[in-house]
Amino acid sequence: MASSWWHRVRHALAPHSHDAAGKVDPAMEGSREGIRALWVSLAVLGLTAALQALVAAWSGSVALLGDTLHNVADALTAVPLGIAFVVGRRPPTRRYTYGYGRAEDLAGIAIVLTIAASAAVAAYAALDRLLHPAAVTRLPFVAAAALIGFAGNELVARLRIRVGRRIGSAALVADGLHARSDGLTSLAVLLGAGGVAVGWTWADPVVGLLITLAILFVLKDAAREVYRRLMDAVDPALLAMAEQALAGTPGVRRVSGLRMRWVGHRLHAETNLVVAAELSLGEAHAIAVEAEHRLLHAVPRLTAATVHPDPESADAHASLAHHHAPAAQEHRHAELEEPRGHGHHHHGHDHHHG
Repeated sequence: MASSWWHRVRHALAPHSHDAAGKVDPAMEGSREGIRALWVSLAVLGLTAALQALVAAWSGSVALLGDTLHNVADALTAVPLGIAFVVGRRPPTRRYTYGYGRAEDLAGIAIVLTIAASAAVAAYAALDRLLHPAAVTRLPFVAAAALIGFAGNELVARLRIRVGRRIGSAALVADGLHARSDGLTSLAVLLGAGGVAVGWTWADPVVGLLITLAILFVLKDAAREVYRRLMDAVDPALLAMAEQALAGTPGVRRVSGLRMRWVGHRLHAETNLVVAAELSLGEAHAIAVEAEHRLLHAVPRLTAATVHPDPESADAHASLAHHHAPAAQEHRHAELEEPRGHGHHHHGHDHHHG
């Protein structure tokens, strides 16, 4: 009772709409801010990398070359992400019924490939220098370029993290933390220049290899995140949060079939709720609406949910049982029978938001 009272008070103090119009405007504004932050990042890191590239070519430092490539790769991530933000704002169509949010996953693949290419070039340059030693000159300029790299990355990191937290974009915050780690690799170039200054000629290519290693760690994390998004993975903590909100709804006997997936930066959910069999259609629908309402409050970034109430009866879905056969049995049936083009049986009360 107390929790229900608090829920009503909180809703009254922070009124908001669950309809499409109420969701789209903040999402559009968030995309605009995200795009601005990405283009500023591209400009800052592009300028940083250009200055570093000039000094790398002038001095012959492969460590600085590695850091330059790292910064180029990081700057270029703004391009596919920015395009994905723009494409993702397009409304759903009859063909793309979930919209274009998956463009961000395609951008993620492009980012992973870009990071991998920068790691390969940096590794080749460092190994070639170890096998064919050459002098590194103009060390003060190398040191200055390293500091420029650190400053550029830190500036971009602060911008991405601040905007990402404001618009609720975990990806942009993560990209900011990535830029901050890139700044530390720039400081490694400073150490390499110091080593060369005291006569350790191997210091420059060794730092180049260490930077390659740092890029590979970034690559591993980025590839894992992109793979999880492509495979529709969600944080189990979000699932637990959703289950708790649904199970706490008055009239819900049990939660079953809860599934969630990301489409871009927006989360979608679908679930079945077991309710008393004697309820009228209107009463069951009211429980489903209240459950969805609680779900939208409880789960961050959730913008759409499909909620289906099931009567508490063993044979509620008896007529559909043969459609839910194990995969192996389905495969055998497919081999024995001619294809008959059964449509997908979608049943339930759909409440779409976003």
